[in-house]
Amino acid sequence: MEKKLFSGSEIVIKALLHEEVKYIFGYPGGAIMPIYDSLLDYLNFISHILMRHEQGSIHAAQGYARATGKIGVCFTTSGPGATNLITGLADALIDSTPIVCITGQVSSHLLGTDAFQETNIIDISIPVTKWNTQVLKAKDICESIQKGFFIAKKGRPGPVLIDITKDAQFQKSVFYYKRCQYIKNFNPYPSIEEKRIIEAANLINVAKKPIILVGQGVLLAEAEDEFKKFVEKTGIPVASTLLGLGALYTHHHLYVGMLGMHGNYAPNILTNQCDIIIAVGMRFDDRVTGDVKKYAQQAKIIHLDIDSSEINKNILCDIPILGDCKTSLKKLIFYVNESTHKQWIKKFFDLKEKEQIAVIQDDINPIKKGMTMGEVIKWINQYKQKNAILVTDVGQHQMIASRYFNFTYKKSQITSGGLGTMGFALPASIGAKLGANERQVICIVGDGGIQMTIQEMGTILQNNIPVKIILLNNNFLGMVRQWQQLFFDKRYSCTELVNPDFIKLANAYNIKAKKVSKREELKESVRKALNYEKAFLLEVMIEKENNVFPMIPAGAAVDEIRLT
Repeated sequence: MEKKLFSGSEIVIKALLHEEVKYIFGYPGGAIMPIYDSLLDYLNFISHILMRHEQGSIHAAQGYARATGKIGVCFTTSGPGATNLITGLADALIDSTPIVCITGQVSSHLLGTDAFQETNIIDISIPVTKWNTQVLKAKDICESIQKGFFIAKKGRPGPVLIDITKDAQFQKSVFYYKRCQYIKNFNPYPSIEEKRIIEAANLINVAKKPIILVGQGVLLAEAEDEFKKFVEKTGIPVASTLLGLGALYTHHHLYVGMLGMHGNYAPNILTNQCDIIIAVGMRFDDRVTGDVKKYAQQAKIIHLDIDSSEINKNILCDIPILGDCKTSLKKLIFYVNESTHKQWIKKFFDLKEKEQIAVIQDDINPIKKGMTMGEVIKWINQYKQKNAILVTDVGQHQMIASRYFNFTYKKSQITSGGLGTMGFALPASIGAKLGANERQVICIVGDGGIQMTIQEMGTILQNNIPVKIILLNNNFLGMVRQWQQLFFDKRYSCTELVNPDFIKLANAYNIKAKKVSKREELKESVRKALNYEKAFLLEVMIEKENNVFPMIPAGAAVDEIRLT
């Protein structure tokens, strides 16, 4: 019996259905039009979200992936459509976000001829993808998608790009699909050396001043429960990277704050006084280490990571434990002793009190100045749902929200960490809400970043997506202005913004909105915004020159952190 043939474009859609894809974020165009034509026949089984810009498409896919732990998918056309993905690909690669991007390409006979909307997206995207491939024949589409989904998710997650020529989309081929389980020479889960586990446990068991640094690896491995057991058995204080927030709930008695340039005072100071660092699923990036020559010189370092390239990349470690941290932590729990470190932990809370007096109380309950970002987060904490997801853009508001938001649920924080992409939050919140519809999604943005992707309000309008947008407006590019104030003699070069009427803009997209300029209106306005059943934009006019402290100046050591 002759096998049924399908067009390459239909094979793409059928393959995605076999991968249980529920949402595609995309923007159609000439070179991907056959795939969109086939998609029309399957919209009862798979939903397409028409974004307003290709960069918005990939950020939405990122938000979906981060909220669900599944693979985000986006479609774009060739040329400018494909190149508009590059920022999102770079963002997803450095933040280990699993996404599969399918781009249309000009017909194979036109490759290399500078045809209309032809761009060599394969060579362009090599540095910012975990894997990419170009498909010239319909018969190769299934294998490429199988591999793409396997590579994107397995091991350290990351972005994959599959570029499909237009003639391959029209060609006919048989449909065969079996999920990929193995790729030669690709070992996503390294074998864990038992002797390293025992060495690490022995070191942990004799430590007097240990600290655990937790990163996003714990969340990606879905190892939150194992991590909590490890922490509570050892009694070791935990500090988090920006992307590790939520791995241990904010109010846990062993949680001592966020690391890094704008992290908490105590964990930064005491990093350079501890005797052991247990780094779990984090990569010792420059915002965490400060001056690497002055970083934790006195400490033995145990580093758990799934990616061998991160071991000894920035900070030399004494005991590397390569492998999936869910498995590594289970093994460590067996070997470590039950312990407490009361005197050591007291040092953290003594320093926290110093930060409370110098910084936190003025951030949260200001008296002599205008509204602050910190007090907005205070009221958000009071009225948000327990399962709320925080999605932040990049800048001062990102640091303040990350410091003060109460994380009480798994996968509750979505932000652009490594790349620091302004404009990330609004489209990412769309993907997060669609992926986790039962959860409240709170999108916190600044007046600079939101204008980079503000057109995605059109996506909210068209799809009736009930995200809560909190716009903290100081009419400045706030973080750059802070650096200009502190390190460039208040020479505010090109950072003051003349902004549009954000309320009218929101209303034009049929989004209910309110502007708050007086403190006495803030509490009730936050309550109404978070309780409103549909999308809501709350614009809060905050103090213009309100800075984010503590702060580690560029090039300084972590224990040279400033409180003012």
